[in-house]
Amino acid sequence: MSDPQQVGDLEQALLERAERLAAEYRQRGQHSAERIVAEGEERLRLRKEKEVLVAKAESERLYGRRVQAADIRLQGELDRLRWTLVTAALDGLDAELDAIAEDPTRYPAVLKALVRQGVEALNGQPLVAQLNARDRRHYAEEWSALVAEVAAPGQEITLDEKTLSCGGGVLLRTPDNRIRIDNTFEGRRERLAETLQEEVLERLFAPALVA
Repeated sequence: MSDPQQVGDLEQALLERAERLAAEYRQRGQHSAERIVAEGEERLRLRKEKEVLVAKAESERLYGRRVQAADIRLQGELDRLRWTLVTAALDGLDAELDAIAEDPTRYPAVLKALVRQGVEALNGQPLVAQLNARDRRHYAEEWSALVAEVAAPGQEITLDEKTLSCGGGVLLRTPDNRIRIDNTFEGRRERLAETLQEEVLERLFAPALVA
């Protein structure tokens, strides 16, 4: 499997995981939304029964104000519910990335693919690589072999003694720090953030809108 395909597979796995989590949280959200709507309708019904006991004009005026206020509160509750479900689904993706980083059968190939992609983007310049503390301990002794495997002959990639606070992946930079490619999990997650949010929102709420 080619490195771009490995990276693409990682991102596709995140999107597929987002779809599964979104479907799960959408089902939960539908029940919560139905309960909120039912409570709102019951409050309005009780208010209406009370208001019909007074003069019709005054009743309609007060009822209109209260319906409007109830609608605003209801919309606010639904908006908070939507955001809670989206956040929960995206948190599940972070757990998926953590699982990849802890999987010795998957993570080495993913890390090499991320290093190779960054090297190719920087056109063979001398580079400095930063890993998290766990990966630096694991790959320090075999770093030269890893570089030889993912870079062109003669490519210089120094392993920085300073470590990153990240779940996995690599940050590559020029020695003067003027050019940086953040291929850490968090960096790629951030670049995919808009796409992931759109995917989760679509999976959570598009079926309800169609219905």
